[in-house]
Amino acid sequence: MSDKLKLIPPLLTLIFLLLLPLFTSPFNLILLTEILLMALFSLSFNLLFGYGGLLSFGHAGYFATGAYVSAYLIKASIPIILAIPIAVITAFLVAIIIGYFSVRVDKIYFAMLTLAFGMMIYTILFQWREVTGGSDGITGVIAKDLGIPGLPIKILGFTNYYYVTLIIVAIATYILWRIIRSPFGEILQASRENPIRLQFVGIDVRHLRWIAFAIAGGMAGLAGALWSPFQRVANPEIAHWSFSAIPVLMTILGGASRFAGPIVGATVFLLLEHWVQSYQANIWQWLATLPIFSPQLAQQQIDLWNLLLGLLLIPLILGFRGGLFIYLEKFAKIIPFMNNFHKNNA
Repeated sequence: MSDKLKLIPPLLTLIFLLLLPLFTSPFNLILLTEILLMALFSLSFNLLFGYGGLLSFGHAGYFATGAYVSAYLIKASIPIILAIPIAVITAFLVAIIIGYFSVRVDKIYFAMLTLAFGMMIYTILFQWREVTGGSDGITGVIAKDLGIPGLPIKILGFTNYYYVTLIIVAIATYILWRIIRSPFGEILQASRENPIRLQFVGIDVRHLRWIAFAIAGGMAGLAGALWSPFQRVANPEIAHWSFSAIPVLMTILGGASRFAGPIVGATVFLLLEHWVQSYQANIWQWLATLPIFSPQLAQQQIDLWNLLLGLLLIPLILGFRGGLFIYLEKFAKIIPFMNNFHKNNA
């Protein structure tokens, strides 16, 4: 199948997403914007995990770097069209510094080292109150327009910001896809399978992983730079190790062996979260009707999301090994151009 046919499904999806604001509610646009940002965050993580074989537990640090720099500049009246690139470059530079040390080890040592660096970023953001606002973070991050001289494009509304996010995420996703399909991407996948043999043929595996680490950090920073004006706040929780677990879960859920796997994982993850949080009062009432539970259970206000997330992920991961996207491919085989869409060529 030619590369042109492989582009048909994402192009159709992009057209659908462009038309979606015409027949959906503002609340759904907010949810879709969050899905787009988390999908980009997960795609950046999967460049390291799915294609480089490196499990990072500190990826949220670069997301938070982009979010804080963007928030700080927007609060300082810097146009968002300048704030976002500066935030991405900053996250890229931070990833270069941290990546220089992290790629010197691999496997569990790499994971633990990235976790340590990620928590260092979290501590800096939490403690440096004069700059970061401490535990409160940077609040009131409002971008009214893009800031292009002579071209006042308003982005304050949910619809307009959704379009800005969609366009930027689509471009970033295409760049990541091209990177994966480039010679660099092929060698990166080879380093995942057999780094020792790759070294024998003269490839500097550390340097290769360092470049991938920096690119992944920059893309995570881009997602973060869009996140703070979307949420209108940048707080230290987005740098915590628990936030780094989110792209891990999304990637595993969707499938790390497919390029679009993290996108599917982010979509399913956030839709499940929204559904559980919307109907958890009804779930508590239903549980209270069961003989094994007390009727007073209906008055409980405990958040069910984390409990049900675990209960849902266990059968999903065990029953859909390799991720949900692989099974979507099997169903899509009835459509010729969907067959083997975006397969990992490793």
